[in-house]
Amino acid sequence: MQPVFYELNETFDLDTNQLILLEGYKECGHPAVPAVQPYVFDRDRLRKLLAFLDNPEGDGLFLCGSTGCGKTSLVSQAAARLHWPVQMVPVHGRLELDDLLGQKVLDKGSTPFQYGALSIAVKDGHILILDEMDVADPAELAGLYDLLDGAPLVLAQNGGEIIPVHPRFRFVATGNSAGAGDGSGLYQGVLRQSLAWLDRFRVIAVDYPDELTEMMILNQVVPDLPVVVREKMVKLSNEVRRLFTGDTDGRAGEGESQLSVTLSTRGLVRWARLSLRFQGAPRVFEYALEQALTARVEPAERQAIHRIGHDVFGELWSSGVDS
Repeated sequence: MQPVFYELNETFDLDTNQLILLEGYKECGHPAVPAVQPYVFDRDRLRKLLAFLDNPEGDGLFLCGSTGCGKTSLVSQAAARLHWPVQMVPVHGRLELDDLLGQKVLDKGSTPFQYGALSIAVKDGHILILDEMDVADPAELAGLYDLLDGAPLVLAQNGGEIIPVHPRFRFVATGNSAGAGDGSGLYQGVLRQSLAWLDRFRVIAVDYPDELTEMMILNQVVPDLPVVVREKMVKLSNEVRRLFTGDTDGRAGEGESQLSVTLSTRGLVRWARLSLRFQGAPRVFEYALEQALTARVEPAERQAIHRIGHDVFGELWSSGVDS
């Protein structure tokens, strides 16, 4: 793939007074390049990400934050605009190193070696994203220490093949915790990662976008939804998050309890889209919210969230999109 340069403001829809060129790849329809989706970039996080992509200086990048706050989207949407291929690996508790490196497979009587996502990324200069890295067994990730220290990738499974690290290879990981385990009890399966492993990463803490940014996101994805409805959806989302995190900020009402689910930015967008899709349904915002979130929660919490919806939306809660 041919490297090319992109101008910062034009590429990321910014209005800085600086002319900054960013290296990416020439558009060629590569199947591993993410599709461009509506996305509002936080300038500070984008600055940190682009600095890493430009020159990681031997580091990996770890983005940590609550579920659905845009950790993975930040990287994938930046890559989409730079036409930079991405190898995405959804991590689970049974992930083994061979899953990343590759292994021999049976194919018509022979056993060719099938390269894993990490091997492809190292060889071809892609971005590797370990999504939810903090649920992986730290012992399996220990096999990657040398790679992040700059050593070539050695595939013992393929006769000791040595893959030099492509200069455009980038190692990115995301997690709901900062790697020290989940002290909040909100995320099952999160494991404490090795300090030796975490020491190889620079970190970007990602939080949910502020209300103005989420309004800008909804303006992009559901422009036909009335502004007043978008405003109330964002307000309800923030109320649900406040009860999820326990951040009462001195505002807890009598009998108010913490929720076990949250309405992420991803969930907010889903709710808004479903509200448009089912705009003819009675009590459409409640109807769409059930599909977006509350159908999977306990009845008491579902009632609590819908009660918040009624309080936030007022008469709109019982009406339609066009009201």
